[in-house]
Amino acid sequence: MSLPSVATQVVLKKSPTGFINPAFNQPDSTFAIKHVSFPKELQKGQLVLKDLYLSNDPTQRSWIRSKDHKIRYYSKRVDEGNAMESYGLGKIVQANSDRYKVGQIIYARIQWGDYSIIEETDVYETIDTSLGFPLEYFLSVLGMTSLTAFFGLTEAGGLKKYLNSPKNTGPIVSVSAASGAVGSIVVEIAKNLLGASKVIGIAGSDEKCKWVESLGADLCVNYKDPDYQEKITAYLGDKEIDTYFDNVGGEILSYMLTKIRKFGHVVACGSISGYNNPEAALVANWGQITGQSIRVQGFIVYDYKDQFPDAYRILTEAVKSGKISTKDAYHVEKLHGHDLIQRLEGIPVIWNQLYQGNKPAGKLITQIAPDA
Repeated sequence: MSLPSVATQVVLKKSPTGFINPAFNQPDSTFAIKHVSFPKELQKGQLVLKDLYLSNDPTQRSWIRSKDHKIRYYSKRVDEGNAMESYGLGKIVQANSDRYKVGQIIYARIQWGDYSIIEETDVYETIDTSLGFPLEYFLSVLGMTSLTAFFGLTEAGGLKKYLNSPKNTGPIVSVSAASGAVGSIVVEIAKNLLGASKVIGIAGSDEKCKWVESLGADLCVNYKDPDYQEKITAYLGDKEIDTYFDNVGGEILSYMLTKIRKFGHVVACGSISGYNNPEAALVANWGQITGQSIRVQGFIVYDYKDQFPDAYRILTEAVKSGKISTKDAYHVEKLHGHDLIQRLEGIPVIWNQLYQGNKPAGKLITQIAPDA
């Protein structure tokens, strides 16, 4: 293929202090379109990628925080004027590298646009296309999403000893944002790989709860139901939760702290309730942690990079055997428009679904290349 001399990218126009404005050409637009010229020669270690798929993740909101934001984050921020980024899949179309070659598909932190220019050190994984799986699997059931669920439960959640336990003989597990990309995989791993005796999901609609229960959850409650806490309490009876996988923070976490057993675990994976409004993620009932000796463990999936090969083997077998379902595990949004710019303007609109309550269940993926 002939290489273009210019990449068309979505750049951060203004760091938002609250909710983003995904529309373009407005005074308060969060993003803008920019054309970036390719260098005539790549520096050593540089790669040019044709963008294929973007992963839509809540954590990206922290990447565009304003410079005066004092909260620490684990990922580098995107400065105003620079291309917005996502984790995603790209095909190498040009390389000055001893480690990677043209034609390989890689998973990396890539730019919003038709092409990305990255350093080889930004590559996380090379995709094994010989497995014959759809590429979307590597952003969902076999990607960082599933690894996050796996290590969150087994390592941060203290449940590794339950791997391969007989069904319904293991721990009691609960997860918030249970219809989301990570939460839905948590349900399946807990039930089908860890033998959880009970799995309780929390999601944002009755329809999503039905889907979560179809994955194996024994109960899923809609947090918009004013009686959702009473329903969990009634279902547990005199039982308590061994491990709670938290994706939201705030009110839900505050309540769940009252339901965790002594010496139980909280997996602190995310706090989506506070990405646009930090006060919404504040936690009450902190005294429960002291009084019940609850272990709250934050984690980043790359903390366990040395264990990725074993985890991939376990997860691949789980997908092949149906213990992790691929049905509705991901939802792909295609870009529409009369030209490239119109299509790229759809990227932030799709990403913004994460914060608007209208995201479909499972992993939300944006397809960039029509022939991906």
